[in-house]
Amino acid sequence: MTRYADRIDALARRAERDRQAFERGEVPATPAQALTYLREGVGPAVALYIDARTGNETVRFSHREFDRLERAMNDWLALYTACHGVRTEPEFTVREAAQLLIDTHHIGDVARLLTKVPAREPGAPARDARE
Repeated sequence: MTRYADRIDALARRAERDRQAFERGEVPATPAQALTYLREGVGPAVALYIDARTGNETVRFSHREFDRLERAMNDWLALYTACHGVRTEPEFTVREAAQLLIDTHHIGDVARLLTKVPAREPGAPARDARE
């Protein structure tokens, strides 16, 4: 286990709680809530991965840690798409998401590029100014 194990476990537990609350109808399926899942879920999960991979000492996660981190990120991406009326079961790697975040510097763009949700209308700006 790495020094990130406790943070990964906390993220995984929160993703599970968020998914259960959403499935019980306790959370509204709105675009605003989708952004919350990105900012409070996907973003921190991807940032943890980037931190572990770019520090002075590159961390090698255990299989359990890596699986839990990816599952949490994908759970939040599923909630993000559900808030836009699209049911998905994403299977993206945290590495894919991290590379996109490094390239775009915007977690909303990362989610859109990975999930293709919401679909952009021709001529629409790349992101909502409120994000």
